[in-house]
Amino acid sequence: MEIAILYQDELKEYDFGPGHPFRSDRYEIFPDFLEKNLPKKANYQILTAKPATDNDLALICQKDYIDFTKKYFKARNVGQETNGLFWKYHSSDNFPPIKPGKIEAAARIIIGQAKLACDLIQGGKTRKIISLGGGMHHAKENHGEGFCLYNDVAFAGKYLLKKYRLKRILILDTDAHGGNGTMEYFYSEPKVLFIDIHQNPATLYPGTGFVNQIGEDKGRGLTINVPLPIFAGNDSYQLVFKEIIEPVAREFNPQIIIRNGGSDPHFGDELTQLGLTTEGFRMIGEKVRKVAEICEGRVIDMIGSGYNKKVLPFSWLALISGLTGLKTKIKEPIPVPQQLQKDSSLKETEKIIAEAKDDLKNYWKCLA
Repeated sequence: MEIAILYQDELKEYDFGPGHPFRSDRYEIFPDFLEKNLPKKANYQILTAKPATDNDLALICQKDYIDFTKKYFKARNVGQETNGLFWKYHSSDNFPPIKPGKIEAAARIIIGQAKLACDLIQGGKTRKIISLGGGMHHAKENHGEGFCLYNDVAFAGKYLLKKYRLKRILILDTDAHGGNGTMEYFYSEPKVLFIDIHQNPATLYPGTGFVNQIGEDKGRGLTINVPLPIFAGNDSYQLVFKEIIEPVAREFNPQIIIRNGGSDPHFGDELTQLGLTTEGFRMIGEKVRKVAEICEGRVIDMIGSGYNKKVLPFSWLALISGLTGLKTKIKEPIPVPQQLQKDSSLKETEKIIAEAKDDLKNYWKCLA
């Protein structure tokens, strides 16, 4: 099995209902698009995972949060009214305005996919796994936010540390939003290198992920935030890989890479203001594939975000194609605006890279 893709139709229940930005239509659109556009000779297999149990979730969440989240979203799915405790455990981002799908049940599948991905790679069954619907990087141990209930990125990291005793895990977050939940889980963890490239949090939710947030205690220097200026495009991302991600990864020498992020850095996304094109997503996948040579190609790739249905399937497929090396023809689904045909934010990106290097030079020889 060369490439494993984790998906099942039950993920369509991850739907906050009419009027909410996160709907199940991404799971209506992408599986068919993937099947139609992958090369016929592509060596891949669609696998399904068992939902996470309460014991699984206990690895990353407090019991009262699990109990409330399960009860609340089950009740909302059948039209029952909420109660005031919602605001204790979740932010307004997670509030379903009208009857949602069976969100909590689908969220358990996403965690189950993360668990299966770890087991398959560590068991030598495959080296590259794509978890569709994954990347719920805003969720925390006792608080859900940013459309995320349970953090599968954090689960994979914690699970690999606990069950398989890994000592060097690289988590690379390329979502347009800073991965505040994931960062919080590993901020003082010396065995996890967390690199997050995202839109400047002064201009976008969640308002965290600044250059000077570099970890604490034994994890100091192991959190690397690269907040990009508005409209940063392909050249900016390529430079960040060249100047920070690739050299630091080589020095860290990870045993596995976990990458998360979907299509929301695309210039056409409806919630963000970055400038990647479809080819930019393919480039990210190719860069991750190249970096993963350090760890014999072992990558868990979690793809779930994106808020423009026209660009989402093309960007997701570009990520997968770049990561796996599959030769697919992927067009740009919407015209690139004139002002974005050249990366005008590159100079500002260079300044941010220099600032990041200055903050981290005492922790990494390659950045000194």
